[in-house]
Amino acid sequence: MNGTITPLRLGTRRSQLAMAQSGQVAEAVRRITGRPVELVEITTFGDVSRAALAQIGGTGVFVTALRDALLAGEIDFAVHSLKDLPTAQPEELNLAAVPVREDPRDVLVARDGLRFEELPRGARVGTGSPRRMAQLNAWARQLGLEIETVPIRGNIDTRLGFVAKGELDAVVLAAAGLNRIGRIGEATQHLETDMVLPAPGQGALAIECASTNAPLAAALAELDDPYTRAAVTAERSLLAALEAGCSAPVGALADFSPSSRLRSSRGGPNGDGQAVTELRLRGVVGTTDGSTLVQLSTTGPVPVSHQDALALGRELAAEMLDKGAAGLMGERAL
Repeated sequence: MNGTITPLRLGTRRSQLAMAQSGQVAEAVRRITGRPVELVEITTFGDVSRAALAQIGGTGVFVTALRDALLAGEIDFAVHSLKDLPTAQPEELNLAAVPVREDPRDVLVARDGLRFEELPRGARVGTGSPRRMAQLNAWARQLGLEIETVPIRGNIDTRLGFVAKGELDAVVLAAAGLNRIGRIGEATQHLETDMVLPAPGQGALAIECASTNAPLAAALAELDDPYTRAAVTAERSLLAALEAGCSAPVGALADFSPSSRLRSSRGGPNGDGQAVTELRLRGVVGTTDGSTLVQLSTTGPVPVSHQDALALGRELAAEMLDKGAAGLMGERAL
């Protein structure tokens, strides 16, 4: 024996953002296991198709190839943006860890340093998300602004390039993505969640391995943050109960009071020493033109079990459906 330690193979998409967040997870896994970790780049259908997500199905287009590689034994574990995961978890795969969540908010990147309320009449705002379109257009109506939301696809560089080249007045992106690649300074405004709710699971990562690999699952579980997992479980339960996919015009965010921002750690959900008293879940469904929104919230006590989080999501979804949410999801992924 030569004493060489076999590296763990981490499957990741090829984009700059995916490589950055997978690299961060790889370093954490190296510290926990003492084993080297090598990144295995995998191209997903969502990476090669230029069609709108709603047209290609949305749900699972960025994760299926990674999951196939896991089941084929080509990689040992995979890192996903959790918002891309279908809400149904396959039995053969273990969602071993949901690490501490990044900032879940969206951000505006606009020309000339503009904020949303400062955009000129007829401003063209790019986003590939029906959820963002619905809420941005509703916000514009509230402010008396006239904007045009323009569907776009592409990586972060491509989207920012639309503004830099003058093709669009602004684009809306996830704060977490810009944070992870060190470009958050290019954002001209963080969009607070009372105006634009993020996608369910936005800002969180999902680390999966095969269900049969119990030793690896136990090691990866060291990266799990129970507060982040509870929050995203409630959000995804809402999404599932609405029977909506990841490209549907649905926003959701669960957070712990008294802090309205989730800054989790294994020692506490807020990182500020304050005791939490409840988990608040907010949800929104709307038409992409912003003319109609159904936006509701509910709360549940802490500590939050997995079943409690699931029930909270189902409860809010039922209330939203009673208020007409089903009729507003014409753009949902089928």
